Amino acid sequence: QVQLVESGGGLVQAGGSLRLSCAASGSSISFNYMAWYRQAPGKQREFVALISSSDNTNYADFVKGRFTISRDNAKNTVYLQMNSLKVEDTAAYYCYAYVRSTSYWGQGTQVAVSS
Repeated sequence: QVQLVESGGGLVQAGGSLRLSCAASGSSISFNYMAWYRQAPGKQREFVALISSSDNTNYADFVKGRFTISRDNAKNTVYLQMNSLKVEDTAAYYCYAYVRSTSYWGQGTQVAVSS
């Protein structure tokens, strides 16, 4: 069983930055990939960024050049550095892990960007 706990959300002004963290716990974690998704009020959950076990990354077009996903294997933690935040980035951000053919989700952390 894998548990994912996000942190780092909050309120920030447009143009500002936040760094989200996702700490994974469980025995012998060896994930295929981990990712961030987000869901704005009244909208479907959407993909934001992904990092594979070989450190390949992929980003949604709307965050390219602004967000960076990274990981610290020693801490079993994945980060999402978010720069140049826009009002439209306001959403609940969810950590996702695909481990041994099983999907796991965190509980989400709220990001609010004010104009």
